[in-house]
Amino acid sequence: MSDLTRPSAAHDAGTRGFNLFGFLARYGTVIALVVLIAFNLAYTRNFATLQTLNVNLTQVCTIVIVAVGMTLVIATGGIDLSVGSLMAISGALAPMIFLGTIFPVGNIYLAVAVAMITSILVAGLFGLFNGWLVSRFRIQPIVATLVLFIAGRGIAQVMTNGNLQTFRVPQFQWIGLARPLGIPAQVIIMAVLVAAAAWALHRTVFGRSILAVGGNEEASELAGIAVSKIKLAVYAISGLCAGLAGLVVIAINSSSDANLVGLGMELDAIAAVAVGGTLLSGGKATIFGTLLGALTIQLVRYTLLANGVPDAAALVVKAGIIAFAVWLQQQHRV
Repeated sequence: MSDLTRPSAAHDAGTRGFNLFGFLARYGTVIALVVLIAFNLAYTRNFATLQTLNVNLTQVCTIVIVAVGMTLVIATGGIDLSVGSLMAISGALAPMIFLGTIFPVGNIYLAVAVAMITSILVAGLFGLFNGWLVSRFRIQPIVATLVLFIAGRGIAQVMTNGNLQTFRVPQFQWIGLARPLGIPAQVIIMAVLVAAAAWALHRTVFGRSILAVGGNEEASELAGIAVSKIKLAVYAISGLCAGLAGLVVIAINSSSDANLVGLGMELDAIAAVAVGGTLLSGGKATIFGTLLGALTIQLVRYTLLANGVPDAAALVVKAGIIAFAVWLQQQHRV
């Protein structure tokens, strides 16, 4: 009798062992990306062209660069709403330096180098300020970063007096316009950043500490992890990523507008992280998942626009995707 019941028990165990929500949480983004590509190949005119590929990659790069830093922050159980404003600050400061608005620099290459390094570091310092508020004063991350979400863009506008800064400086604009070996420079930057962040998150003590803090902060402290320093570090990295993204944006546009640079980027970055499979509650993160999430969201928007759907509707669809991703995470954890 026991022999007769074993196959049935094994079958039941196998049935119970398959978790649909877990499967979708793990592979849903890849499946969605494949379906979108197949649909566009079949129905969207001129999709399978190098120009379309370049357009989509160019548009997604800045999202991914910002989302890498956002992934690390969210992995600790935090959030960073200030990234768009930090992009505006970085994008406002760089032209002021290499155009000589602040102080004259005779050598344009030196001016560009100083502008890029200074702008990224300033954004990183603002990110460090976010981390200080979160770690030192135990302020909720959404509240702490809301300070610079509001004030940061104001700072950028004051820096430029609200004026548009235009420029034609090839020595700087390579970061957004260069095509080494036919590959956009920002794609190379994005790929290097993604690879480095993925390695650091999963192969270093720092990365494992980030996940530990997000999984259980109190246990991490008892285990000897410097929780405050980890939080300071991830918010600083998020600021650095935002600063870099701000430079890419203004290089592509040949101008810097403090009113528009980085506008809404915090939502795109959070969406990429959520759709990519990183838990918004912290403790689990995937950098490559964030990359896939950003590509999926970009391709959804492109697909809708290419097939005559208004951009406003595309925003509604994006919001629905985010809501579904969060719901799926919750179901997977139940």
